[in-house]
Amino acid sequence: MNAFLLMAGVTACYTFSSLSDKYAAAKAKFKPDEFTFLMCATMSLFLALTLPFQNVAFSLVWQTFAGVALVAVCKLLEFRMSVLVLKEMSAFELKAWLGVTLFVSYFTDVFMGEKISVLRLLFIGLAVLGLVLLVRTDKAVKINYKRIALPLTLYLAAKFGYGLTIRGFSEYASSIMLLLPGLVAAALICLPGVRFKAYKDKPQGTLNVVLARIPNTAGMLMENAVIAVSLSDYSLIQPMILVTLFIIGIIRRESCSKANIIGSLLAVTGILGFQIVKALGNTA
Repeated sequence: MNAFLLMAGVTACYTFSSLSDKYAAAKAKFKPDEFTFLMCATMSLFLALTLPFQNVAFSLVWQTFAGVALVAVCKLLEFRMSVLVLKEMSAFELKAWLGVTLFVSYFTDVFMGEKISVLRLLFIGLAVLGLVLLVRTDKAVKINYKRIALPLTLYLAAKFGYGLTIRGFSEYASSIMLLLPGLVAAALICLPGVRFKAYKDKPQGTLNVVLARIPNTAGMLMENAVIAVSLSDYSLIQPMILVTLFIIGIIRRESCSKANIIGSLLAVTGILGFQIVKALGNTA
C-alpha cells in the first residue's frame, strides 16, 4: 500500500501541473523549444535544491551516461510532443491515451521477473475499458488525428521509455542522478531555439509554467520511487489523474454522460483491483 500512497501523491501533483500546462500550450502558445526549456530548466533548479536529501549514488561507467542520455531524449520528446498534442486535445483526453501503455508496462514487469497474474490482466483490461468510456463524448469536437498521430505516438513512447530507463539503469545510478543531468541536457539542447523575449511578453503563461513545476518536481521524485517498485504501478498513475480530472469536472458542474460516469467507476475498480490483488500476492 506504500506504493499506492506514492501513486496518490503523484496524482495530486501532476493533476495540478497538467491543468497549468494546458494553459501554456493552448493559450500562452509557447513554441516547443521555449516550453521545454522553461520546464526543464525550472525543474533542474528545484531538483538541485533537493540533492542534500537524495541518494546521489552513481558509477562512472558508460551505462550511466547512456541512462542520462535516454532520460534527456524521453523528456525532450514528452514535453515537446505534449505542446503539439495539447493544441488538438485536452489534457483529459491525453491521459486516456496513456492507458495504452498499461499492458506494455505490465508485460515488461513480467519480463523482468514478476509472475504473471490473470486477475491483474483482467483489472488492467477493466481500467482500459473505463478510460475509453470516460472520454467518450457526443459533442461535435473534431480532433485532427492526422496532424498529431506522430507526436502522440512519440509522447506515449517517451512516457513509457522514461519509466523503463529509470528502472533499467537503477544499478548504475540513482534515479535523481539520471533525472537531474538528463533535464539539464534537455534544457541545453533546446537553448538555441529559445527566444527569451517570449517569456517577457507572456508573463502570466511563464509564471504558470514555473509555479506548476514545484508540484511537478515533487511528483517526479515520488514517481521515480513508484517506478523502482513496478512499471505497472507507474503506468496506472495517468489513469488515476484522468479520474481525478473527471471528478474535478463534476465538481465544476461540467456536463457528463452516463458512459463517462460508468467509465470512471470501471477505471477506479480496475486500478484498485490491481492494487488489491498485488497486495494479496495473488498470482492466479
